[in-house]
Amino acid sequence: MTGIVLYGFDGSTYVRTVRMLLAEKGAQYEQVAVNVLKGEPRQSEHMARHPFGKVPVLDHDGFRIIETGAIAPYLDEVLPGPSLTPDTSKDRARMRMAMGIVDSYGYGALIAVAGYHLFPDLIGGPDEEARKHAIVSSRRVLQELMKIRGGSAFIAGERPSLGDLYAAPICCLVSLTPDANEVFAVDGFARWWEQVQVMPSYQATAPRFGWDLLFAAAAAGRGVN
Repeated sequence: MTGIVLYGFDGSTYVRTVRMLLAEKGAQYEQVAVNVLKGEPRQSEHMARHPFGKVPVLDHDGFRIIETGAIAPYLDEVLPGPSLTPDTSKDRARMRMAMGIVDSYGYGALIAVAGYHLFPDLIGGPDEEARKHAIVSSRRVLQELMKIRGGSAFIAGERPSLGDLYAAPICCLVSLTPDANEVFAVDGFARWWEQVQVMPSYQATAPRFGWDLLFAAAAAGRGVN
């Protein structure tokens, strides 16, 4: 397949989810940076792509898709290469539960932990009570993800799925903070995290610019409702 254009800043955790998927597929694509620090997601050029000013946005041969929850399954279906969707109905349900948990509960909690240490000004300033609440909520999210995973190597089976690609980028930000040990002290997490970090797609998509840009983008650029 050709003609893939990905709009979004490398620091966005949801953009990284899509980039990990493309790396898993070995797909060629063009990435157009949408610079959060310059306010580009809210400028008219990008608002024409995404009416709510979010990233990522994907163009594929003239077909435009917004929202990671639509982009990732689409690319997994149309691109050749290893499938990131499990084979069985139960494992597909596990994957979709993980994706929904990250979208609905995980991102907000985990980014609050990361933001307290890494980009406090972008989340309204340091708030110790909010930090403590976010740690508790983050642990609850990771506990549920590991419960879904059970005895499997990855969240929805013995090979990576879209559920792992959803969780990994936001966990990466938390791993850079002093609260990582407390947040990650969840049964089963350490084994999963070790396996995710050695995935070639995880290593290949590490942002290659200043951390200040990474943190700003991760705070402001997300592809969910």
